[in-house]
Amino acid sequence: TMGNWLVNHWFSAAVLAAWLGINIFLFTYYFLFFDRDERYFYTRAILGSALAWARASAKCLNFNSMLILLPVCRNLLSFLRGTCSCCRRTLRKQLDHNLTFHKLVAYALALLTAVHTIAHLFNLERYNQSQQATDGSLPAVLSKMHLQGSNKWLNPIHSNQTTVEYVAFTTIPGLTGVIITLALILMVTSSTEFIRRNYFELFWYTHHLFLVYFAGLVIHGIAGLVRGQTEQSMAEVPPHHCAEYLTQRDQNCTHDCCEDPEFGSIPAESWKWVLAPIILYVFERILRVWRAQQKVVVTKVVMHPARVLELQMQKKGFCMEVGQYIFVNCSAISPLEWHPFTLTSAPEEDFFSIHIRAAGDWTERLIDTFQLEIPRIEVDGPFGTASEDVFQYEVAMLVGAGIGVTPFASILKSIWYKFQQADQTLKTKKIYFYWLCRDTGAFAWFNDLLASLEQKMAESGKADFLTYRLFLTGWNTSIANNVALHFDTATDTVTGLRHKTIFGRPMWNMEFAAVAAAHPRSVVGVFLCGPEALAKSLRKSCHQHSSLDPRKVKFYFNKENF
Repeated sequence: TMGNWLVNHWFSAAVLAAWLGINIFLFTYYFLFFDRDERYFYTRAILGSALAWARASAKCLNFNSMLILLPVCRNLLSFLRGTCSCCRRTLRKQLDHNLTFHKLVAYALALLTAVHTIAHLFNLERYNQSQQATDGSLPAVLSKMHLQGSNKWLNPIHSNQTTVEYVAFTTIPGLTGVIITLALILMVTSSTEFIRRNYFELFWYTHHLFLVYFAGLVIHGIAGLVRGQTEQSMAEVPPHHCAEYLTQRDQNCTHDCCEDPEFGSIPAESWKWVLAPIILYVFERILRVWRAQQKVVVTKVVMHPARVLELQMQKKGFCMEVGQYIFVNCSAISPLEWHPFTLTSAPEEDFFSIHIRAAGDWTERLIDTFQLEIPRIEVDGPFGTASEDVFQYEVAMLVGAGIGVTPFASILKSIWYKFQQADQTLKTKKIYFYWLCRDTGAFAWFNDLLASLEQKMAESGKADFLTYRLFLTGWNTSIANNVALHFDTATDTVTGLRHKTIFGRPMWNMEFAAVAAAHPRSVVGVFLCGPEALAKSLRKSCHQHSSLDPRKVKFYFNKENF
């Protein structure tokens, strides 16, 4: 419900409202300023309202350019997460929405760039028309003022032969504007979900065009092509009083408006907005380089079926929690590329591990390299909020879809260790685990983990602690025939586990009803690592199956952002 959402996401909603509010304020304030201020009376005579559109969008571009780097300063976020460890978990959790905010700011930059560019195209067209006009109108007179002296010019176009293309490619604002717009287009288009999943290298390298973007942004306003009347000139020849005399000059001037107005450039100020975030980001990169230099020892390499590589590693001072992730670099393959992987080990183990599935050039080459030798690996992290909320519920329903099963390896192992050590803080008495998968072959390593947990729990007389249900959503007739032939076997033909694989998608109403019937007075935590459509379905089921009676079953939905 909306109420529940606000309780869990009030901090995100507050940040969003503040960001939106500041953007609206900046745009409105500077739009009205440039649309009404006396200093730009003559500039508006040539450009009209396009001046205000260009300047207001420029202010908002500066503000959002200041913000865009902050959500990707991972070490800064880890520091903030550490300093607010005493805060409520919902507050710390909001820091995991950093990439969502980064994307939001990027979309705002794209929209504002379009507004700014279109406004300036109108401005250039009007500058050009005014320069070519011979009708003695105010814009025509103002455009000829460069002939009166160096400080007199208002229109940057001084020739009738000048074209919009010429200005765009020969002036500093024109050329830098074209370059940073192209850089922004490439960064936005190459960061779609499809490209990030299938061509990570393309996304990785084009995103480093941000260096070009910031360099261009800082230089963009240096030439000061858009000008306004100087303070001194306004005192001598106030525009409202003197503008009419510019178009009707006589030789023997006797009134107060004989002097020509003088103009000055608007100083470049983008650098003031972005200097602090750039310095912060430079420190962030230095810290990453320093951390990456710390030695990582690969203690074990396991090649699982379906080309899944498991790496078990040790690093001095490495301290992880369940549900976190690390960035991995292998300089033998690419010295610049860092790829994120969810940790599959438990904090109780004396190593940390990741499972790497062949999904793209870099992972393919890494797997091939490890089959020949053990190359040098660098690790940055761990990052992300821990998922220890799982341990706060008597009953937990864990739902993993496809690759979303990875973080649950860490959670299931950790729960097992807490169980073994008779951890008094562990409230969990029962776990229901649901795994939805198109093809179990790619996750055979996870089958092995489930099988070993199944065996350990049976040996310690706790076989009923973990109930898991595997749903194969993509299957063909040969699999179905094989299942029909071996229907009476004790273990499953697809996974080799005791619990049978179910073909098709789960009937969530039936699953929730069964859990509610088995635990009529419990608080049940529902955890998902999977797509948004599934989240919507589970959220609805949680709401439907929660009792209004506070003494009876309640389902609480948690979507993890891994």
